[in-house]
Amino acid sequence: MKPSPDKMFRAFADETRLRILHLLSKRELCVCDLMAALRAPQSKVSRHLSYLREAGLVMDRREGQWRHYSLKPAAGRFHKGLLACLAGCFDEVGVLRDDARRLQRARAARC
Repeated sequence: MKPSPDKMFRAFADETRLRILHLLSKRELCVCDLMAALRAPQSKVSRHLSYLREAGLVMDRREGQWRHYSLKPAAGRFHKGLLACLAGCFDEVGVLRDDARRLQRARAARC
Protein backbone atom coordinates (compact mmCIF):
# COMPACT_ATOMS: atom_id res chain seq x y z
CA MET A 1 0.00 0.00 0.00
CA LYS A 2 1.38 3.38 -1.01
CA PRO A 3 0.85 5.93 1.78
CA SER A 4 -1.08 9.03 0.78
CA PRO A 5 0.68 12.40 1.13
CA ASP A 6 -2.16 13.52 3.41
CA LYS A 7 -1.55 10.67 5.87
CA MET A 8 2.21 11.20 5.71
CA PHE A 9 1.89 14.89 6.54
CA ARG A 10 -0.46 14.11 9.43
CA ALA A 11 2.04 11.58 10.74
CA PHE A 12 4.85 14.14 10.55
CA ALA A 13 2.68 16.85 12.15
CA ASP A 14 2.58 15.11 15.53
CA GLU A 15 5.75 15.47 17.62
CA THR A 16 5.56 11.99 19.15
CA ARG A 17 5.07 10.32 15.76
CA LEU A 18 7.90 12.37 14.27
CA ARG A 19 10.17 11.29 17.11
CA ILE A 20 9.20 7.63 16.60
CA LEU A 21 9.77 7.87 12.84
CA HIS A 22 13.17 9.46 13.38
CA LEU A 23 14.27 6.66 15.73
CA LEU A 24 12.96 4.00 13.36
CA SER A 25 14.90 5.61 10.51
CA LYS A 26 18.05 4.42 12.30
CA ARG A 27 17.09 0.82 13.16
CA GLU A 28 14.34 -1.64 13.98
CA LEU A 29 13.04 -1.16 17.54
CA CYS A 30 10.59 -2.68 19.99
CA VAL A 31 8.07 -0.74 22.07
CA CYS A 32 10.28 -0.89 25.18
CA ASP A 33 13.14 0.76 23.25
CA LEU A 34 10.83 3.54 22.11
CA MET A 35 9.42 3.98 25.62
CA ALA A 36 12.93 4.48 27.01
CA ALA A 37 13.98 6.90 24.28
CA LEU A 38 10.81 8.98 24.38
CA ARG A 39 10.20 8.72 28.13
CA ALA A 40 6.61 7.86 27.27
CA PRO A 41 4.19 5.23 28.60
CA GLN A 42 3.55 2.05 26.64
CA SER A 43 -0.02 3.06 25.82
CA LYS A 44 1.08 6.30 24.15
CA VAL A 45 3.87 4.65 22.14
CA SER A 46 1.59 1.80 21.03
CA ARG A 47 -1.19 4.21 20.00
CA HIS A 48 1.18 6.22 17.81
CA LEU A 49 2.75 3.08 16.32
CA SER A 50 -0.74 1.87 15.42
CA TYR A 51 -1.45 5.19 13.66
CA LEU A 52 1.84 4.99 11.75
CA ARG A 53 1.16 1.38 10.73
CA GLU A 54 -2.32 2.30 9.47
CA ALA A 55 -0.83 5.25 7.58
CA GLY A 56 1.48 2.82 5.77
CA LEU A 57 4.73 4.24 7.16
CA VAL A 58 5.67 1.54 9.68
CA MET A 59 5.63 -2.24 9.62
CA ASP A 60 6.10 -4.78 12.36
CA ARG A 61 7.24 -8.35 12.76
CA ARG A 62 6.63 -10.76 15.59
CA GLU A 63 9.36 -12.61 17.40
CA GLY A 64 7.86 -14.64 20.23
CA GLN A 65 6.14 -12.18 22.55
CA TRP A 66 7.93 -9.21 21.01
CA ARG A 67 6.96 -6.96 18.13
CA HIS A 68 9.73 -5.19 16.31
CA TYR A 69 8.91 -2.06 14.33
CA SER A 70 10.68 -0.58 11.33
CA LEU A 71 10.00 1.90 8.57
CA LYS A 72 8.29 0.54 5.50
CA PRO A 73 10.39 0.79 2.35
CA ALA A 74 9.59 3.91 0.34
CA ALA A 75 6.79 3.63 -2.20
CA GLY A 76 7.21 6.48 -4.65
CA ARG A 77 9.36 9.60 -4.88
CA PHE A 78 7.42 11.64 -2.34
CA HIS A 79 7.64 8.90 0.29
CA LYS A 80 11.32 8.35 -0.55
CA GLY A 81 12.06 12.06 -0.08
CA LEU A 82 10.40 12.18 3.33
CA LEU A 83 12.31 9.12 4.51
CA ALA A 84 15.59 10.61 3.28
CA CYS A 85 14.84 13.77 5.23
CA LEU A 86 14.11 11.73 8.36
CA ALA A 87 17.39 9.87 8.01
CA GLY A 88 19.55 12.98 7.81
CA CYS A 89 17.82 16.35 8.04
CA PHE A 90 16.54 16.00 11.58
CA ASP A 91 19.73 14.72 13.24
CA GLU A 92 20.52 18.17 14.63
CA VAL A 93 17.08 18.84 16.16
CA GLY A 94 17.63 18.90 19.92
CA VAL A 95 14.77 16.68 21.09
CA LEU A 96 15.45 14.10 18.36
CA ARG A 97 19.16 14.04 19.19
CA ASP A 98 18.29 13.58 22.88
CA ASP A 99 15.94 10.69 22.02
CA ALA A 100 18.74 8.96 20.12
CA ARG A 101 21.12 9.36 23.07
CA ARG A 102 18.58 7.96 25.54
CA LEU A 103 17.94 5.02 23.22
CA GLN A 104 21.66 4.31 22.95
CA ARG A 105 22.05 4.37 26.76
CA ALA A 106 18.99 2.16 27.31
CA ARG A 107 20.16 -0.42 24.77
CA ALA A 108 23.69 -0.44 26.22
CA ALA A 109 22.35 -1.02 29.73
CA ARG A 110 20.23 -3.93 28.53
CA CYS A 111 22.96 -5.82 26.67
